[in-house]
Amino acid sequence: MTKKYLLILWVCVYHYAYAQQNNFVIPDSLSTKDYEYFSKKIVYKEKDSIKERLYAQSWLAKAKWEKNFGQMAHSYKALIYTSNKKLQLIYADSMLTAAKRTADMELIGSVYMTKGVVYYDRKELMNALDNYLIADEYISKTNNHYLIYKVKYGVAQIKYYLAFYDEAIALFQECINYFKEENERAYLNSLHSLGLCYNRIGKYNLCSQMNLVGLSAGLRFKNLEMEPYFIHSEGVNQYFKHNYRDAIKKLTKALPAVKDNKDFTNVTTAYFYIGKSYWAQKLQEKALPYLKKIDEAFQKQKYIRPDLREAYEILIDYYQQRNDKELELYYVTTLLEVDQVLLKDYKYLSGKIHKEYDTKKLLQTQRNNEQYWTVVVCIIITIMTVFMAFLVYRHVKNKRLFEELMNRKPETIQSLVSNNSSKELDINPEVIASILKNLEKFERNKKYLEKDMTLAKMASVLNTNTKYVSKIIARYRDKGTVDYISNLKIDHIIELLKNENKYRNYTNKALGEESGFGSTQNFTRAFNNRTGLSPSYFISKLRSQ
Repeated sequence: MTKKYLLILWVCVYHYAYAQQNNFVIPDSLSTKDYEYFSKKIVYKEKDSIKERLYAQSWLAKAKWEKNFGQMAHSYKALIYTSNKKLQLIYADSMLTAAKRTADMELIGSVYMTKGVVYYDRKELMNALDNYLIADEYISKTNNHYLIYKVKYGVAQIKYYLAFYDEAIALFQECINYFKEENERAYLNSLHSLGLCYNRIGKYNLCSQMNLVGLSAGLRFKNLEMEPYFIHSEGVNQYFKHNYRDAIKKLTKALPAVKDNKDFTNVTTAYFYIGKSYWAQKLQEKALPYLKKIDEAFQKQKYIRPDLREAYEILIDYYQQRNDKELELYYVTTLLEVDQVLLKDYKYLSGKIHKEYDTKKLLQTQRNNEQYWTVVVCIIITIMTVFMAFLVYRHVKNKRLFEELMNRKPETIQSLVSNNSSKELDINPEVIASILKNLEKFERNKKYLEKDMTLAKMASVLNTNTKYVSKIIARYRDKGTVDYISNLKIDHIIELLKNENKYRNYTNKALGEESGFGSTQNFTRAFNNRTGLSPSYFISKLRSQ
């Protein structure tokens, strides 16, 4: 029912925007102005500006009248910036439709990047990343280096929020090297973002170094817009260095400017780390108001981040120890809602979130824990029964798996092709054919035996990107990339063990190295996943034969 109402609302907003645009008449004072005039009047200084929106609407009306699709795309971009958030995605879709009719690679790429920014502002990170990657496909074919690095910066921001910190660092470093000579503000932004990444991977001294470089560069450029953000970043960094007083001092200093910018994201982050700093000093009463600000942000804006989640865990513990059941239940219930939001918005990151209070525990607390001991006793009895049965079952199962493995024939390249291969991919067929050809060569030449073969390495060998590699392997090999490489390695070592006696004297470590695994543990785990048996059991059965 909720989805139905949202769809109706979206249609109403769309028709409102459409009608508003089609009924718009250019004022007489602007009727003779050219495109350059309108472009210069949109200075992007103030969001949702009535005056600038008038220029943008006049610009669009003129472009529509003259059927100039390039100018239509530019005017829609101006409308995105000068309008409220409800209309931005509608204008972004219209902008893309107009741009595609120009067949201008640079313009289309730029438009996809703008649409990515719209999604990014809406916190729809994976949609934003998809649009940035499509933008990159277009812009990489042009000579506009500024746009190329602008896309890299956008992708890096997404990777940072998805916790792909090493990948983000590499991209931010490239952006810093380019923007240093091309764009002062973009250079400062890149320095700030790189510092945040260093903080997240525990390189706190490098984070401090980036903040100092940024502050110095801002003074040199006479551009102090980023100064509070470098101070803010260093405040967070000092918390992780356990310099709690300095953290509070810096974050408190940065807060007024960040508030003036209506940047509720960084305002909330500052509150969180001020609260954590007080908490670390055992000043709980001072910490509580700041930690509760995280819940205020969530209730008002539905804003939450994996690291901010800890505020709820602290509050639950605090009120549990004081036997305040009402507040404990409130924060438990809210944390369940928080986890649902995180699971939706950070699905690629959710597996990495450390949850001291997992969902089962929260639900159990919410149900008042009445049947706890009954469940525990039942579980213990069940485990003992299952364990007894398992000892008998394992012997029979291992014997059957060994026989099946001995009778299994090596898979050919053709047999590896998935039954799903007939389904279409959103990739050019020629590109698919080229990647498949390289993939068969990869298998035939046993490139998968290279140590620590990763998705990035595979993309390089197959002469494509990681996104395409993942899709091709999923469709044509019916596996995830990690399982695909791992299975090839294990199948190779199985054939060696079957056919050459000398390998049966190898240790698990030597067999792992022979098949290109980074560690013995990874090899034995992969062997068991592939065969259901341990390498030692398989070799002992081979010897007994």
